[in-house]
Amino acid sequence: MLVRYDDVIAALTSPASSRRLARPGLPRMVRGRGLGIDDVAGVIINLDPPDHTRYRRILSGVFSRSQVERWRGRTAGIANELVDGFTGEFDVVADYALQLSSRVICHILGVPQERQDRFHDWTDAFLPTSEVSVEARQASYGAFRNYVAELIASHRSSPGNDLIDLLIRAHDHDDRLTEIELINTVFMLLAAGHETLTTMISRGVYRLLLAHDQWDALVTDPGLVEPAVEEILRFDGPGSYGLLRLATDDIVVASGVIPAGRVMLPNPYAADHDPSVFPDPGRFDIRRFTTAGVSPHLAFGHGPHYCLGANPARMELQEGLRTLVKRLPNLRPVTALSEVEWTADGNHRPARLPVLPN
Repeated sequence: MLVRYDDVIAALTSPASSRRLARPGLPRMVRGRGLGIDDVAGVIINLDPPDHTRYRRILSGVFSRSQVERWRGRTAGIANELVDGFTGEFDVVADYALQLSSRVICHILGVPQERQDRFHDWTDAFLPTSEVSVEARQASYGAFRNYVAELIASHRSSPGNDLIDLLIRAHDHDDRLTEIELINTVFMLLAAGHETLTTMISRGVYRLLLAHDQWDALVTDPGLVEPAVEEILRFDGPGSYGLLRLATDDIVVASGVIPAGRVMLPNPYAADHDPSVFPDPGRFDIRRFTTAGVSPHLAFGHGPHYCLGANPARMELQEGLRTLVKRLPNLRPVTALSEVEWTADGNHRPARLPVLPN
């Protein structure tokens, strides 16, 4: 495992750092045996150049900042609709973060709202640390894949201008995505978009309420939402502790040499707490990223596999937090935050975060 900032960057940018880990006998980030994310063929995170380069070129325009801004207004609208219903105690996780993430990703992709409830069960079973059986994990993946195939067929018969339609055109008209790539891309967008936003809003609100002076600062100056989001991403980071990489040749990093054939884990969470890069890294400070010259965090990775979903993730987290601090400035936890239980899965977050709006 690589934990220093410079080491992680060197590993993530090395051309010898491969994501092709499907060969039998290589390590897995799954509990027990069975299907894991490293085994899913045809998804962009598991590809190396030149396939990865082609795939990323196709998708990069879909997630550009200008494209993402098209979705900001509806994201803010959904957040406000949810807050409108909070007249008493509510759970930040189940009643706000989970609902917002589901509705936003479904709006972006063009998924009927009545089909959203199944997403959480499917994606939860596919998390690396899920306790479900091998058979259940494989069944969840199969069910999710079958639904995505049906969704694509529905959009082909009644095309629109949703994200799925843009991806279909890349396959059907330009012949640039294979059918399996198309299905797996939608699968990854649904899974990652749903879980990541839920996790980050839940963690972010918890962290802000725990350091209540930071919450008060946001209420006083909502213009701090953007740097606050960057600090939330640095401090708690989305997703797990990184993805495994196979060294196809010796990789030289500041701390030494990773021999060819060794599987490594560049840990962006640890890198974002490297005190040589982020002074006093255990201090949560929403003004950290207002300072000139501060190094970028690695919450979305670095190098060729930098997360394509970084722009929509930032936008959704910004609007989710902005709505809360503007509409519910007196938000407070129902119980002591030290008593909040956290989930044990790969998307480590509060299991419940009950709060009062006033």
